[in-house]
Amino acid sequence: MAVFKKTEIQLEHKFDSKTCRHTLNGRVSVLHCHHYASLYSQLADDCGMLDGKKLLAEVTEDTFSAVLADYYEEYAICDVADRISIAEQYFAATGLGKMKVTCAGPESGAVVLEQSHVDLGWVKKWGQRDKPVNFIGCGYIAGMFAAVFGKSTRSFHVKETQSIVSGAEQSLFSVVAN
Repeated sequence: MAVFKKTEIQLEHKFDSKTCRHTLNGRVSVLHCHHYASLYSQLADDCGMLDGKKLLAEVTEDTFSAVLADYYEEYAICDVADRISIAEQYFAATGLGKMKVTCAGPESGAVVLEQSHVDLGWVKKWGQRDKPVNFIGCGYIAGMFAAVFGKSTRSFHVKETQSIVSGAEQSLFSVVAN
């Protein structure tokens, strides 16, 4: 019988009481509250002066692509399945929800959010709506695919095709290489 070992993420969480800053693996980190994340997602959605949704997604992509790529290098994580597992665990550890990559390749992929703290916060604050709100999730997924496959940011386009905020049981994302 085959035995499969899941690679477990190594997280070192510290709190500096002098600066009131949290770090995860030596990087300053904000542990997300779903109400706060939904609020700045709404602000991005409402922003008329610039494309706030794109900006929020790109900042998230840049941040997590670097975080994950550095982690893979530091811990010598080379296997694609292990990289994906680490990224799923990191998503949960940072308070964003529960993610499952259902298909992944250098040209395309699919991701399911079984839980989304952004969607949960939005529904609790403002109720359901017909358009997706998980710009952070799109950015994370794009950054994750870039890090997993050793590509630069903006290498993948991510689209939320089904959304918890719209009443679905889970959010679905499609990923396509640019």
